Amino acid sequence: MSPTHSATQYTSLRGPLTTTTSPEWRRRRLLGIGTDSRDSFRRTRTLSGDEEAPLIPDDDMMASYGSLPMPRSRTRTKGSLNGASPSTHREPSIGPEPYSPVLSRIRSQSSVFFDRFRRPLSAYDAGAAFDNTIDVPGEEGARVNGVRVWYSSFTSIDWLHDAIKDSARMLQLRRKRRSFRGRVRNFVDRSMGWLIVTIVGFLTAIIAFLIIRSEQLLFDFKEGYCATSVFKAKRFCCAASSDTSVPFQTYVTFEDDDSWEEGWALEYISYTVIALALAITSSILTIRLTASTRFITRKESGFGPSYSLDTKNVESPVDGARKRKVLYFASGSGIPEIKTILSGFVIHGYLGSLTLFTKSVGLALSVASGLSLGKEGPFVHIASCVGNIVSRYFRKYENNEGKRREILSAAAAAGVAVAFGAPIGGVLFSLEEVSYFFPPKVMWRSFWCAMIAAVTLKFLDPFGTGKLVLFQVTYDKDWHAYELVPFLLLGVFGGVYGAYFSKLNYRWSRYVRNGTWLKTHPVSEVVLVTLITSALGFLNLYTRMGGTELVYNLFAECRAGDSHEGLCLLPDESPGPIVSAIALALIVKGGLTIITFGIKLPAGIFIPSLGVGACMGRIVGIGMQHLQQTHPHWPMFDVCRGDLNCIVPGVYAMVGAAGSLSGVTRTTVSLAVIMFELTNSLAYVVPIMLSVLVAKTVADALEPKGIYDLVIELSQLPYLDHKQEYLWGAYQVLDITDKTLDAIRCDIPNTVRTLSDKLRDAASSGVIEGFPLITGEGKVVGYIGINELEHALAIVADEPDMECTFHAARRYHPAGFDAESATTSVVEAGLDFRSPFDFTIYMDQAPLTIQAHAPLELVQQMFVKLGAKYIIVTDPDGLYVGVIDKKSWIAFLGELEEKAK
Repeated sequence: MSPTHSATQYTSLRGPLTTTTSPEWRRRRLLGIGTDSRDSFRRTRTLSGDEEAPLIPDDDMMASYGSLPMPRSRTRTKGSLNGASPSTHREPSIGPEPYSPVLSRIRSQSSVFFDRFRRPLSAYDAGAAFDNTIDVPGEEGARVNGVRVWYSSFTSIDWLHDAIKDSARMLQLRRKRRSFRGRVRNFVDRSMGWLIVTIVGFLTAIIAFLIIRSEQLLFDFKEGYCATSVFKAKRFCCAASSDTSVPFQTYVTFEDDDSWEEGWALEYISYTVIALALAITSSILTIRLTASTRFITRKESGFGPSYSLDTKNVESPVDGARKRKVLYFASGSGIPEIKTILSGFVIHGYLGSLTLFTKSVGLALSVASGLSLGKEGPFVHIASCVGNIVSRYFRKYENNEGKRREILSAAAAAGVAVAFGAPIGGVLFSLEEVSYFFPPKVMWRSFWCAMIAAVTLKFLDPFGTGKLVLFQVTYDKDWHAYELVPFLLLGVFGGVYGAYFSKLNYRWSRYVRNGTWLKTHPVSEVVLVTLITSALGFLNLYTRMGGTELVYNLFAECRAGDSHEGLCLLPDESPGPIVSAIALALIVKGGLTIITFGIKLPAGIFIPSLGVGACMGRIVGIGMQHLQQTHPHWPMFDVCRGDLNCIVPGVYAMVGAAGSLSGVTRTTVSLAVIMFELTNSLAYVVPIMLSVLVAKTVADALEPKGIYDLVIELSQLPYLDHKQEYLWGAYQVLDITDKTLDAIRCDIPNTVRTLSDKLRDAASSGVIEGFPLITGEGKVVGYIGINELEHALAIVADEPDMECTFHAARRYHPAGFDAESATTSVVEAGLDFRSPFDFTIYMDQAPLTIQAHAPLELVQQMFVKLGAKYIIVTDPDGLYVGVIDKKSWIAFLGELEEKAK
């Protein structure tokens, strides 16, 4: 077969800008080089199990971009890559048409709204000026940077590539803005981000409303039901009833004192059974629907790691490749994973619709079960899922991972806004704790998204009180200078609690949850924790109370006629019994949270941490109040001027809660602002700030990492902390450089067979990002990613002995050069860049390089601030030495931290 004929045949069927294909299909194609690929394809269909069923090429299914299968297509292909009949082999992708300037102009002039509001079916770089850059001046940078076909899970995105691609897209739009249609398209493009964050904020508030109402109803089901309407929670049932009888009916009634013990036992059994049913259902949904093995998408490498319950090196599709740990996407709070995704790593399926459904339903069930967990943290994950799903319907964000993370940052702010009723605090939380890239444009959109979410939730009124959150309170009295001492002590307690909670939870998760039989029996762990929680929950009223309701009562200010579940004391009442009850709740809630956070169901850490700190703060506040009431003539109480209610214990509870949450999560500014918004007052700025700062300082001294960073470490997530500072010591660039990676020589023939062997050999030695391209003298020509090489080789696998070529970057042509004559000269020279055997289009012809004697801090800044995916190391003469990829750099930083301990 001649090269010209090959180019014509393959270009008409498949190319670099077509949709992704099944990784199993690509793997079989490459492993079957030199054999009949039709037989290999038949074996693929036979050997693939149900787990990978969405990935199997189907006669009526188009290739999809993402983890969701695309709608069935009525269009039939007329051939296949190897010339087989359609009934024998129809790989699920419809290739692009042969290049035509006329068709290109027709496509560019299609309906703006139709093009904007449909799910794109193209490859990652389709429509981004990579398929016609030869005859378009000013887009040399996009062409030199090369094409990306997809990002596999747990690989880093190429921030630089996405920035270059968006710049090329903006350049195309601005060329057409002189016409009316061009101005309209520019306006739509500029407004698209604002439209998306508006939709995200609105949908996030609706989902939050449904979760809150469902959780309240299911939580009350453990004790009884509303006689007037079964589908009303206790607070709505009692408020709506005008009957003198109690409208909320418990399952067990006590007719006399003799039946109390029997009735108590029946009440405990019913409470426990319903709590078990809710928790088990939530756990089963999480495990069955959101295991990472269900999200092996078309964008995974055919030679990548398979999944396992451990991280040991065992047999996988390629001998020696490591297996990947199974994750359950709907479990936990989701904030550590969101941080990892926003830092530039890809986790397919984590922000998908199935995860959104499971997280929402499972969260309502798990919180209603009475476990020591909260729903506020998972709201960030839920909002990010909404942001991801909505943005994928817009090509601008669907095909640009860097741009999509701008929407995810805004969505995270909306999640905090609906969780605490704090839109400003949500923006600051996204900036301080979650986001990795937060320019002013993202901040404005985050603020708008959080505001839309908060306003929508305000109209929906989930608690029937007109408040966004249940524990939103107001205080009438100001604080006094002498109270700074107990406020400071509460900050110290919060730091100590946060540090030791993080340590104990990390050790429990590592040595008990992942080191015993509980690792393979996650539902059994949920059952045991629920039984322990139900047993200890009956100790007193405060241990049995829901987390949000407990925090509300602890925060509340005592006014005339208020009891707040016995927390308001009379002047002549002894504080001993109530302090003992609160102290017991503090110990029980704190201990249960250690073993609860991390079980396989949706669980947040905000409310349990607030609850523990609020308990301690209320105890201190009651003690100070009792001291002032019994010794009103002490000099420090002169400012009270005889007012026996001068001290507000609820303020101490709020300050203690802020300190504990700061100690656990290590947030500072955003947490202080959230507390301001909860109290609707700036009167307590100084106490809250003092508690938060002291708590973080003490916690950092005892345990440098917060709970989210420890979860990232425990889950082995590839997160590059841009806030951490490192001491490099005697390490040099060459100590981290991978010098064993076999580069591709461009000056010698590279056939399909030899490149495929090189790809398999590299995959068998571990996870790699790609291959450097060098000349015989060692000069760096470029770099090609492993996914791009796999995609290109799978296309031409039927011709194992054909030579594949890589061309160095051509000289840049200034604006105004004759594109037609330049294209003609290229064709006459024999360089057909549309040939499937010319891999130049996949090359990064201008990769980032660094000299071997450069300081390591420069490498760190290139990964952190430039968003590099890989860096090629050269010697002082500019010759190739090795490669440092982002994941290897993260592993090195982890070892550096271990040695520094």
